[in-house]
Amino acid sequence: MSESEIYQEYTPKSKIMIPLHRRDFFKIAGGGLYIFFQLGNPFKILSAEGEQRRSLPEDYNAFLHIAENGEVSCFTGKIEMGQGIITSLPQMMADELDVPVQNVKMVMGDTQLCPWDAGTFGSLTTRAFSPFMRRAAAEARAVLFEMAAEKLGAGVNELDVKEGVIFLKNTPGQKISYGELTSGKKIARYLDEKPDFKDYSEFKIMGKSVKHQDGIIKVTGEAKYTGDIRLPEMLYARVLRPPSHGATLTKADTSEAKKAEGVTVVEERDFIAVLHKDPEMAEKALRLIKAEYLFDEKKVDEKTIFQYLLNSNPEGNVNNSEGDLETGKTISDTIIESEFHDGYVAHATLETHTAVAQVEGEKVTAWVSTQTPFPAQESISRELRLPLENVRVITPFLGGGFGGKSPHRQGIEAARLSKITGKPVIVTWDRKEEFFYDTFRPAAVVKITSGMDKSGKLTLWNYNQYFAGARGSDTIYDVPHQKTTSYSKNGVHPFGTGAWRAPANNTNTFARESQIDMMAAKAGIDPIEFRLKNLKDPRMIAVLEALKEKTNWKPDKSPGGHGFGIACGFDAGTYVAHMAEVKVDKSTGKVQVIRVVCAQEMGYCVNPQGATIQMEGCINMGLGYALTEDIEFTGGDVKTTNFGTYEIPKFSWIPKIETVILDRNEPPQGGGEPAIICMGAVIANAIFDATGARLYQMPMTPERVLEALKKAN
Repeated sequence: MSESEIYQEYTPKSKIMIPLHRRDFFKIAGGGLYIFFQLGNPFKILSAEGEQRRSLPEDYNAFLHIAENGEVSCFTGKIEMGQGIITSLPQMMADELDVPVQNVKMVMGDTQLCPWDAGTFGSLTTRAFSPFMRRAAAEARAVLFEMAAEKLGAGVNELDVKEGVIFLKNTPGQKISYGELTSGKKIARYLDEKPDFKDYSEFKIMGKSVKHQDGIIKVTGEAKYTGDIRLPEMLYARVLRPPSHGATLTKADTSEAKKAEGVTVVEERDFIAVLHKDPEMAEKALRLIKAEYLFDEKKVDEKTIFQYLLNSNPEGNVNNSEGDLETGKTISDTIIESEFHDGYVAHATLETHTAVAQVEGEKVTAWVSTQTPFPAQESISRELRLPLENVRVITPFLGGGFGGKSPHRQGIEAARLSKITGKPVIVTWDRKEEFFYDTFRPAAVVKITSGMDKSGKLTLWNYNQYFAGARGSDTIYDVPHQKTTSYSKNGVHPFGTGAWRAPANNTNTFARESQIDMMAAKAGIDPIEFRLKNLKDPRMIAVLEALKEKTNWKPDKSPGGHGFGIACGFDAGTYVAHMAEVKVDKSTGKVQVIRVVCAQEMGYCVNPQGATIQMEGCINMGLGYALTEDIEFTGGDVKTTNFGTYEIPKFSWIPKIETVILDRNEPPQGGGEPAIICMGAVIANAIFDATGARLYQMPMTPERVLEALKKAN
């Protein structure tokens, strides 16, 4: 790669390679109109001293550009991993600017071209990034109107615009395009004010279904992922991995590996790797290394983990407290105490962690499959002891993330090896490495004590979650005497844990909605009516009413072997309610999910088709954590190494899915995670409806269903 570090942006339809040179933002895209804007606090990363670690000059950390040909670009550190923001963000931009959506492109996830961003996670792109982007577009539109008024000799209020062409309202033939206005100019506007953007009634593109911009190139194979990068003289690396997270390398004999033809062996303390231009030869050479380890294992496995967590003396933090629990117990006519368990769950993305790095002198370029390109840049900078501006991280399309690709270990490994060997290096984890280094959704315990009076009104709610996380632990119901406590402790898990699509909420919603279902059954009240009776939140009530209407819900006894479950919840600013129909084979314990209906209220829905795809994806993915997905381990030794023993949902499992998106003219909320949170609870409640057996642990495997059936009978 040359000194100018040319960025090649591939446009599949036109087959054009557009070079963009980076010295400053003006040199990236040439002339035109630039609008720099701020993102605010949600995206700041703080150092240990509490000071902001990264920011652009004047704190403007995102910008859009209108080029001399009228093309609109938004440069953002966000990345596309299948959630669809590469389509929905241009819809928003196009509507605010009054340009065709095909004229808008996103330049994403490149630390040399894009302004700093903490990462793509938490369903924050639509909620937290898009309002600032829309304000910048509104400002750009206002600036262009001022320029057009001067050119056309008219007042701003005499002008209108359509598809990027401004014209006189009374004389449409007098017009000028955005491209003509910006031609030969370099105009910068720093957006401090917050101009009004359009009302929902003015949208022409937002709110309509638009096919994913990347759909065709992904289906045809044109889309490039990190593993598709090929560079001259590139070496494939295989890294020596410990057999357990409790293992420490004490000795490694690499002599046989060094004898293999064309193999390069790297040894830096406990970091040992073999490299070859052929990946199979690198793998064979790795097997020749003889390693010895010292083990210090935690005495725990997937069967004993829950008591292990409770015995670890975690610290409690009260998240919410209202009324008095003792009073709640006194006035309750019925009290139910329950304990729920949830095991470790892998992200299981089809694309494993991959990175390609090329170190040239004091500069490095790394293509990394990560949700956090800028933190990856910082990590590589520290590891290689290079100035931050000398490290460029590019994130192509991701083959799934779900929170598991926020860590970027593979990027650091590739950069280290490229610096040592002087050649480009690709590190691609195999499936065993992917499971071993995954930051699993944490195993957790939830204890609930709840009470109600004779009419079915909740009077008591004492909720205690251990190691799940607080997200989704809110008491969404109207309970006068309630308390929510979160327990945690560092260093308890035998391996890494982290965010997993709607972190903590899947576990918490499973526990809460199972408990509510038990209360409804005990009260002899229909599960939807029981929830409505104990809710005050109008948005939650609305999704339950929409679900009721969509399913034509009528309280009735389920047919033999079939059951119907209900669950509702809240995540990323969005409300969801689910109904599931299941069939349970009482002889084998196998559960078949036949139908799932989901009602979702997510504020204004930018792209209904994209939102529906996300809802359907959540429902299908949720089948896995609810029914089969569970990590097997002994201490730090992760026994689960492939999909042969870790069963993710298959096409044959897919139930009939129906979705409802409520029509709202409110700020858009998150859509990539909410529909997954109820899947464990809604299936558990449907199993109970079908069989009378209550499941308290996920995944609800056939063995656990059979065990629950025995207890029920």
